[in-house]
Amino acid sequence: MTKIAVVPGSFDPVTLGHLDVIRRAAGVFDEVHVLVVHNPGKDAMLPLSERVGLIQKSIAEDPEIPDNILVASWSVGLLVDYCTEVGASVLVKGIRSQIDVAYETPMVLMNRSLAGVETVFMLPDPAHAHVSSTLVRQVSSLGGDVSPYVPPAVARFLDKTRPA
Repeated sequence: MTKIAVVPGSFDPVTLGHLDVIRRAAGVFDEVHVLVVHNPGKDAMLPLSERVGLIQKSIAEDPEIPDNILVASWSVGLLVDYCTEVGASVLVKGIRSQIDVAYETPMVLMNRSLAGVETVFMLPDPAHAHVSSTLVRQVSSLGGDVSPYVPPAVARFLDKTRPA
């Protein structure tokens, strides 16, 4: 039986911390779906399709990431609806601190209650534990160099879209 996991997130944009979690999840599960989701509580910088494309490019450019990954988006319905649709029984979430644990805990319990979907937390590499997409967006918008925190495809994209 194939064990399918979903790594959900807004990925606005994808960071090296995200890729670290995706890479490690791909080593644990038979199939990993990286799912770009719409978060109604956040104003996205990039449309879903752009985020999907940047993740696909970032994964393709990283030789350490295996080929058992599918990148998709989901903007209507519950996350567990997607899990049910693709046969995934596990969500993988990267957490950086106790604040993330406190934020994620109610969702973990609801997802388990609604659809029997379990959640696995993965800590990022300590080199990326302080990085968030929000911080990357802020630093980039103010002209800072975000290349140490994002995959090369994202750094190139942000450089092209930055106002002169």
